[in-house]
Formats: sequence, C-alpha cells, structure tokens
Amino acid sequence: MVLEAGKATEEQRQQLLLNEHKEKHFMAGEVVRDVIMGVSDGLTVPFALAAGLSGARAPSSLVLTAGLAEVAAGAISMGLGGYLAAKSEADHYAREMKREQEEIINVPDTEAAEIAEILSEYGLGPTEYGPVVSALRKNPQAWLEFMMKFELGLEKPDPRRALWSALTIAVAYIIGGMVPLFPYMFVQEAHKAMFTSIGVTLLALLFFGFVKGHMTGNRPFLSAVQTTFIGALASAAAYAIAKANNFCVQAL
Repeated sequence: MVLEAGKATEEQRQQLLLNEHKEKHFMAGEVVRDVIMGVSDGLTVPFALAAGLSGARAPSSLVLTAGLAEVAAGAISMGLGGYLAAKSEADHYAREMKREQEEIINVPDTEAAEIAEILSEYGLGPTEYGPVVSALRKNPQAWLEFMMKFELGLEKPDPRRALWSALTIAVAYIIGGMVPLFPYMFVQEAHKAMFTSIGVTLLALLFFGFVKGHMTGNRPFLSAVQTTFIGALASAAAYAIAKANNFCVQAL
C-alpha cells in the first residue's frame, strides 16, 4: 500500500509539472508550409503573367481575364498537388505499418533486438533498456508505434491531412494571386495598371516574406528581401520576354 501511495504521489507530481510547463515549440509546421507554398506561388506567377501581358500592350480587361484564369487553374493544380502529396504520405505510412506489424508477428525476437539497438543509441545499457523491451513486447500496439516512430522515423499522418492541405494551398494561392490583379480592375490602361500592380505586389511580397521568416524561425528581414527579389525577378523576366516578342513581331 505504501508503494502504491508513493507511486500515485510521484505520478501526480509529474502531472503537475507537465501542467505548469507550457511548451513554446511551433507545432503548425505543415499548415504553415502549405500557406507559404500557396501564397508565394500565388503572388509570383500571376504577377509575372500580368507584367508580361502588360509588356505586350494588352488591354487591362485581357490581362485581368488571363490573370483570373491563371489563378483558377493554378489554385486547382496546386491544391491537387498538395492533396496527392499528403495522400502518398499516408499510403506510405500504411504500407510500412503493415510490413512492420507482420515482422513483429513473424520475427518478434529480431524486432525486440532492434528495440534494444535503438535504445542503446541513446546511451542506455542492457539493464536499463531490458525492462522497456519486455514492456513493449507485452503491448503489441505500443510496440508497433514505437518501431514506426523510432526505427522508421515516421509520424502517423492525420487522416484529414490530404483534404485540408489541398484546401489550404488552393485558398492561399487565390489570396496571393488576387493581389497583383486588383489594379487591373480599376485602371483601364494596362501599362499604368502594371506600375500600381508592381508597387502593391512588392509590398505584399515584403510583408509575406517577413511573416514567413518570423514563423519559420529564419531572419525575417532577409526572408523579406529574398522573397521580394524572387518575385521581382520573375516579373521582370516575363516583361522582358513579352517586350522582346512584341519587338520581333513589329520588325517582321
């Protein structure tokens, strides 16, 4: 009874410590990755397309129509890509879990030896990892989860991850893609709208790059400059190609 009371007291003390300690680790990495992917492409691709069409002296209505079509197609394509990537990850996890489960059933001693090997890499000796191995062998589900995580380095994916990834990337792409197109809704002359679009989009790229750097733990100002430079380079290249093509057409 004394041992059980002491064990209960120790468990309560540990639970109290866990409740008092607030983790500050960033846990939404997958969502942030999807948002970054969608917004960065959404800001850059329609921006470059609009700049290129403006360089070809296309009217604002045509630039806007083409830009909206690209945003729609890009959102679907990016969302589908995110869905397939997350689905492939979930399928891979399921296949490896089935294979690992069969190994635990067919060659349990070998799998137990692998547990010992894994724990020994953390500095535990036979007298220390022995009880852990025995405990896991008595709990097949915990044994399977241990092997998936520590032997294969695989985390169980959220079953809703594929759908949410697709939606997040698609919505983020649409939000980012609408930024460089807004000026073309209000300015009739595409060449003038382009300069407004450049200013708005560069500011958006700066802001997005700063936020991205802050959320991912990188240097925010450097991230802002890098993101803006990439977007500006893409639009400049598209604009130059359109101008060169227009010049060649007039020369012929």
